[in-house]
Amino acid sequence: MLKLWVANTDFDWFDYLYQFPNVDEVNFWQPSGKFNFRAVEAGDLFLFKLKSPHNAIGGYGVFAEASILPVSLAWEAFGYKNGVASYSEMRQRIGRFRKDTDPRRDYSIGCRIVVNPVFFPENLWIPQPSSWSNSIVVGKIFDASEPDGLELWDALQAASASLHPLKKEMDDAPLAYNFGESHFGTPVRIAPRLGQGAFRVAVIEAYGRECALSGGRVLPALDAAHIRAFGEGGNHALNNGILLRKDIHSVFDAGYATFDDDLRMVVSDRVKSEFNNGNEYLRLKGHKLRIPKSSSLRPSLENIRWHQDNVFLG
Repeated sequence: MLKLWVANTDFDWFDYLYQFPNVDEVNFWQPSGKFNFRAVEAGDLFLFKLKSPHNAIGGYGVFAEASILPVSLAWEAFGYKNGVASYSEMRQRIGRFRKDTDPRRDYSIGCRIVVNPVFFPENLWIPQPSSWSNSIVVGKIFDASEPDGLELWDALQAASASLHPLKKEMDDAPLAYNFGESHFGTPVRIAPRLGQGAFRVAVIEAYGRECALSGGRVLPALDAAHIRAFGEGGNHALNNGILLRKDIHSVFDAGYATFDDDLRMVVSDRVKSEFNNGNEYLRLKGHKLRIPKSSSLRPSLENIRWHQDNVFLG
């Protein structure tokens, strides 16, 4: 059953992102990166509960992924979608809550990736639940199968309907999918539609934060590679992604390497003839990708074959 995570939300973060009504994803970050977030699952709702003196729910989105990332990578992946205008401002905000403010340190922060966010104008804010306690520091889970959770669900749908009157034609408001002929839809998990940043984080986590080919674990040196390029009809789905070391990713995108149907690396002879070198990639020839255990996360054979036929230089 659908869960709703009601998260205590910094007003400055909310107010900044409210300026961008068509933002596709946001990073709801925590200054401490000690513990990963496991309160809800992908497809559950993530609600933005504004702190005192507002004490109201100002919006929501679909929870997609959680991770602990260096702040530099979080900025690289999400930019202004972190709720700040610049990297330096983001570091300053983190510094307010941390004792260690060494400007050279790349802090680890907790990241909760929320896709298809909706930010309500103040006249549509929803009063915080009656069961909410002022002692709650981080957030609270509500179950849509229980009265207080269902009440929240209905309030969100009502606010969404007011925000998007043509709700049946909308495809950017998560709850628009659940409106039927009845007044409100049934509470169900919603498949998250990943944006570029969410895709990157989800691939990092799916591959255990390790290059699928070399085994490298230096996170800033790793990239979430699209098998079929986004600009060529590929999507931000996990079965269209592989976590690769950045240089291997570049060689793969340039067509000097691909993978066969058994997911073993194939390297073009042109990497040597054109650059008079390439031994570091030729040594990887025949190496098999380390893939996630879940079949839904593994590279799509259709996408692999697209890369073989349309990108590989052979």
